[in-house]
Amino acid sequence: MPRTRLTPLLEAIERLGGAWARAENGMDLSRADLLGAHEAVGDVQRCLDGLHAELAAAIAHESRAELGPEGLAKQHGHRSAAAMISAVTGGTTGDAKRLITVGQATAPRTNLLGEKLPAKYAALATALAAGDISVAAAAIIVALLERVRLKVDPARVDEAERLLVARAAGMPLADVGKLVARTEAWLDPDGVAPKEREARDRRSLTMFERDGSFHLNLQTDIASSASIKAAIQAYVSATFQARITAPDPGAPDADHRTVAMIQADALAVICEHAIACDNGGMPATGATVVVRVNLDDLTAGLGAATIDGSDQPVSVSTCRRMAAGGGIIPVVLGSAGEILDWGREKRLFTRAQRLALVERDGGCAMCGLPPQMTKAHHIRWWQRDAGPTDLNNGVLLCESCHHRIHDNGWDIRIEGVGVAARVWLIPPPHVDPARTPRLGGRARYDIAA
Repeated sequence: MPRTRLTPLLEAIERLGGAWARAENGMDLSRADLLGAHEAVGDVQRCLDGLHAELAAAIAHESRAELGPEGLAKQHGHRSAAAMISAVTGGTTGDAKRLITVGQATAPRTNLLGEKLPAKYAALATALAAGDISVAAAAIIVALLERVRLKVDPARVDEAERLLVARAAGMPLADVGKLVARTEAWLDPDGVAPKEREARDRRSLTMFERDGSFHLNLQTDIASSASIKAAIQAYVSATFQARITAPDPGAPDADHRTVAMIQADALAVICEHAIACDNGGMPATGATVVVRVNLDDLTAGLGAATIDGSDQPVSVSTCRRMAAGGGIIPVVLGSAGEILDWGREKRLFTRAQRLALVERDGGCAMCGLPPQMTKAHHIRWWQRDAGPTDLNNGVLLCESCHHRIHDNGWDIRIEGVGVAARVWLIPPPHVDPARTPRLGGRARYDIAA
């Protein structure tokens, strides 16, 4: 059968049918078929959304304002193309507008002479047609490319598009958002500071009481939020650690609070401490704010910096201001002669080593949780494998991923030396028979890597 625009969708549906052939419903599927059906459904969904984006762009074109009452949407009783699409899908007009935006950005074009031109974002169009990325991810990428295209050289915009499409394939939407934020700072470093000022100008804190509850709404800039997040996450991390070491976690009076509840309690405890504290300090064990910046950018005063635990970049001027404040650690490692590789002399990773691992891994190397919610673990165990307490034998993992690694047969490989090394996560055969390494740590969000 010759390949057509519908071929990727039909192939995905065929894979879904093959996985489901031996069962009446999802609960009857074997684990292998369940995984196959799950992946096929994802492929079908992405292919369908890509097709729908194309149709949405065509509907919008046939409903454009200059057609007046002859527009397709108005002929069928709808005030706009988005309203017409949402009426059919049962979704919101916002979802419909997103389909239209992505469809228009990836649809073939014509010039004034009627000659056919490639899509505005051809690499994105190809990935959508193949079902490699979702419309939601494509919308985030399109929004970025549209923001920077008038300020950045077209060749760099094209390069960013290709890199983003390649990296976003298979990524959860939240991770695509992180990738796009880093890419924007890479493409337009001069745009970070104005965006930062706008966020600071919008900062606000409102407090009110209603229905017997106290309501607090906070909006602030990324730099100001860093210490707030660090302190609260340290409290949450300590709470979960206490749960793990509790003698009977299943007891009726055990701590069963949700994360949201613990975060609310953390804020109350921190404020109680502030009121009672005489020396003006605010100790929060494990709460450390780390600001990372390239030395050349710091020297020149240009470019952008990042705060561990935050997806959004900050300007170099903000980095300098934060580094001058108390409780903020600039990531200059080993400057006082600390030994970053202790070999077998020490079992626990030192503070300097942990900071180096934070610089390399950015948080949990597997799931991306912020550094405050991770611990430094030996890849080759200290006791069983006689593994050294060195950077190339250490990795940051949250408690959950630490158990996943050891209980489910994952392997970890470090490629390179020091903080510039890359962490590769190698799945067990029952997850991926080919055991294809997956990039972990901070490098998976680094578009320039």
